[in-house]
Amino acid sequence: MATSSSLLKRLLLGRPVRSDRLDHTLLPKRLALPVFASDALSSVAYAPDEILLTLSIAGASAFAFSPWVALAVTIVMITVVASYRQNVHAYPSGGGDYEVVTVNLGPRYGLVVASALLVDYVLTVAVSVSAGVTNLGAVLPWVAEHKVGVALVAVAVLTAVNLRGVRESGGAFAVPTYGFLILMGGLLATGAVRLFVLGEDLRAPSAGLTIAAEELELSALAMAFLLLRTFSSGCAALTGVEAISNGVPAFKKPKSRNAATTLMLLGGIAVSIMVGIVLLARATGLQHVEDPARQIVGGPVDYVQKTVTTELAETVFGDGILLYTVAGATALILFLAANTAFNGFPVLGSILAQDRYLPRQLHTRGDRLAFSNGIIFLAVFASVLITSFHAEVTRLIQLYIVGVFVSFTLSQAGMLRHWKRLLRTTRDPAARQRMNRSRAINGFGMVMTGAVLVVVLLTKFTHGAWIAIAAMAVIYLVMIAIRRHYDRVSAELAPPADNLVLPARNHAVVLVSKVHQPTLRAIAYARATRPDTITAVTVNVDSGDTRALQEEWERRRLAIPLTVIDSPYREITRPTIEFVKSLHRDSPRDVVTVFVPEYVVGRWWEHLLHNQSALRLKTRLLFEPGVMVTSVPWQLRSTRDVDMDRRDRGLSATAPARGPRPGPASADGATVIEADPAEQGNR
Repeated sequence: MATSSSLLKRLLLGRPVRSDRLDHTLLPKRLALPVFASDALSSVAYAPDEILLTLSIAGASAFAFSPWVALAVTIVMITVVASYRQNVHAYPSGGGDYEVVTVNLGPRYGLVVASALLVDYVLTVAVSVSAGVTNLGAVLPWVAEHKVGVALVAVAVLTAVNLRGVRESGGAFAVPTYGFLILMGGLLATGAVRLFVLGEDLRAPSAGLTIAAEELELSALAMAFLLLRTFSSGCAALTGVEAISNGVPAFKKPKSRNAATTLMLLGGIAVSIMVGIVLLARATGLQHVEDPARQIVGGPVDYVQKTVTTELAETVFGDGILLYTVAGATALILFLAANTAFNGFPVLGSILAQDRYLPRQLHTRGDRLAFSNGIIFLAVFASVLITSFHAEVTRLIQLYIVGVFVSFTLSQAGMLRHWKRLLRTTRDPAARQRMNRSRAINGFGMVMTGAVLVVVLLTKFTHGAWIAIAAMAVIYLVMIAIRRHYDRVSAELAPPADNLVLPARNHAVVLVSKVHQPTLRAIAYARATRPDTITAVTVNVDSGDTRALQEEWERRRLAIPLTVIDSPYREITRPTIEFVKSLHRDSPRDVVTVFVPEYVVGRWWEHLLHNQSALRLKTRLLFEPGVMVTSVPWQLRSTRDVDMDRRDRGLSATAPARGPRPGPASADGATVIEADPAEQGNR
């Protein structure tokens, strides 16, 4: 079993990477862009859909507001990008919003941001993968019929790629990310040339459809509320901007400058694509509705609504290979958008684990120097969301954005306090001018993101945003509880001021089921520890077996007494526990060491046939104060067969190392250590 699992692990993940090779996993800007920016770049692929979907509630005439909504989203994005450029320079350690808020506003506010980001990362995977499946399903009906299954497979593939390491995932995702950018640039440029240079009359397939408004007449207040809701949906395009501030340590030096440059490139590209899509959709008369069956009047019976990018590709390129290429590239970039979360979530989880707010297992790196446990946690939680919401983007998007704008707003508030603190001690006029400029940028960013947060809460709360808020509250409380647990354990484990009191006596107990080699080894080892008292214990559950055991014990004249515990109800665990407790009860300063003979097996199915009683006993004994449990292993032949098979395959994990090796025993029984001949020659 060990050999097959090791082979599978190496096949999926590759060979382990040494810790001192961590610097070689750092990313240049050309790889950092697809790794950390794929979420924000892909958001522009579905943000226009959400803008048009929401506007369709007021009918086709409301689509005229789409460019103005896109402009408002653009202003917010430029502001956020400019604000986060200050963050990456001021806090390059990788803590991102969590570190900024914790340092400047306090740990409790930092935990609010952390819980918001954790929820947002999980939603990023769920929304991005679901959106990718939806785009792919627009041209492949089979995918549309099996959305959940395809989405779960996509999550599994992304997990495997990211477990191989950050640099490997960047190399794998660079080609499709840049391919998407080229295709989108080509689509928008071709559409603009055909419309405005050649003067062609490009009309989208949905341009001639009649759209029925869900509300025939909207009051001015209702229309304003609808526009605010549309704006909040369009702000999904901003998700992923914060990932670069959390991933600064993954950049090559100079880290802060490279991260800031990548962030600026990300903002410019994302804004250009989103605005281009919205304007091209408006120019071609494209119509996109939330419920085609109800809102489209007199349309084709078999009408299937495509995504905005897919319909634009059909409008500009026609029904040919380029249509399928754009659809495939859009679906792929949406899948890859989840990669941003697979890089951000594990890093944030590691920092929180280091601060004792999450389990410590999230702080350790795996074989490939990636935070493997965090990657697996993220994949599991995202898969649960995808299954629960049936991979429906429209339903998942309502949970989105809340968390990211909570972190945006608190982060900018933290940066304002950061600059205020520095300005108190800085006297250089040039430095103060730069700080005041940065403070103004962060202040404007806080106002903008805070306003968006209020709009999101007002317009999306009843549509599902409350679920994200509830999840944030639960995660916040869980992190507080974990920190209290670790603090309590740390206080209990702190060494006392005075010296420890040694045990008065050590009572050894050897558990016996039969007189066989594992039992004899356990007895020999127990005697070698030189306890004050030693006894072998067996539980009488069958009188015939117990008599045979006693006769064999006497025949072999074993040097320690055999104690038989009667068990009228044929239990083994409880009588043994009571016997051990009775030894310790007589003197609280005594310790009892229980030696448990165990088989070591080499095949997975053998674990089901052996050591179950020993496992239950050890588990119970661990809760008894003053009791030490020692396992005495006996390797069965199957373990030797597995080890020989591993050596034959050249995969033995215990290959002999150069250096001293044991030699023959001396006359007094001590082992003589012989030096390696190669080392003797070097002396």
